[in-house]
Amino acid sequence: MVNAYHAKVITLKGGEKVSKRDYYDVLGVDKNASQEDIKRAYRKLAMKYHPDRNPDDKNAEEKFKELNEAYEILSDPEKKQMYDQFGHAGVNGNAGGFGGQGGFSGYGGFGGFEDIFGDIFDMFGGGFSSRQRNAPRKGADIRKDIEITFEEAAFGTEKTIEFYKDENCDTCNGTGAKPGTSKTTCSKCKGTGEIRFVKRTPLGQIINSTICDNCNGEGEITDSPCSNCNGAGLERKLKKVKIKIPAGVDNGTVLPLRGEGEPGIKGGPHGDLFVVINVLPHKIFERDGYDIICEMPITFVQAALGDEVEVPTLEGKVKYKIPEGTQSGTVFRLRKRGIQNPRGLGKGDQYVKVIVEVPQNLSEKEKEILRQFAAVAGEETYEKRKSFFEKVKDVFGV
Repeated sequence: MVNAYHAKVITLKGGEKVSKRDYYDVLGVDKNASQEDIKRAYRKLAMKYHPDRNPDDKNAEEKFKELNEAYEILSDPEKKQMYDQFGHAGVNGNAGGFGGQGGFSGYGGFGGFEDIFGDIFDMFGGGFSSRQRNAPRKGADIRKDIEITFEEAAFGTEKTIEFYKDENCDTCNGTGAKPGTSKTTCSKCKGTGEIRFVKRTPLGQIINSTICDNCNGEGEITDSPCSNCNGAGLERKLKKVKIKIPAGVDNGTVLPLRGEGEPGIKGGPHGDLFVVINVLPHKIFERDGYDIICEMPITFVQAALGDEVEVPTLEGKVKYKIPEGTQSGTVFRLRKRGIQNPRGLGKGDQYVKVIVEVPQNLSEKEKEILRQFAAVAGEETYEKRKSFFEKVKDVFGV
């Protein structure tokens, strides 16, 4: 059965909805499969559905993309851990999840698959490697943990969060070249980013390729790099974003902010920012789903005679009448005094557990009054005590 976290519904053009498959199902492995099992399963299926083996087969092409997405997550221990905990929501329903410095690792094409795809490239000539390496890629995602109070989680709030991310260098406007200069096409690979060569095999000659060592696969050379960013075209900047936290969020809730992550590569889209909520404990209340629970001490007299007491709630104090003869540990329910369901399904309740407090440090006068009460009340007043000792007699015959 697919974990509920791992089921994601995607809306297609025209309003049709399909369910995004569980990554373990995509690779046909168990959730407890080892990295070697995952790699072996991926290798087998990737060979089967590779586009060069299935020309003009859209179904095979989609399966191949799905395999790559699943393998990128499950082959990375950090991403796999977040997927197991949050499902597609934890990894943006895309290749890319928690990981890397300062956050999530975005979907970066097939980087990290070289050991797998080396076999496939040897078979089909390696042209796919070049196209994919130079294709636009989504930027890395970022994770940001924040703390909010119990009340902020219950009622919702707005927060301004700060985090560091790469942005275009102010000096070179993201080109990586010194102002007044520009990049030039690599003379060794002619801008392709790779060097091709012929490899002789028992099956004949196969064209293979390798990353150009002159431009590191970029296809361009920066003769005069920017002094501010050292040719990277990016610089680390402090970013401030205001977010709205809805009422009813719980500890561990993940709020996605689309497009607020790291910039894309080769013109690809920005990654996303994932805000992880940590709710601080409350001095009085505890949370159970959308219900809240608290313990409230009452006196022996209030329990015996009944009383109207003030009960603390998240929205202030309310009056509640405790009936006479209330026993310690009795739980009362206050309807709709809990936490708002963020899906608009109403509010939870508040449960108040009363604890009868036995008085201490009594004066002689107070003790005497209690002795007189005990003498007048007798054993008949205490029904549970009377019932208990009757059971003792039945068991021991005494």
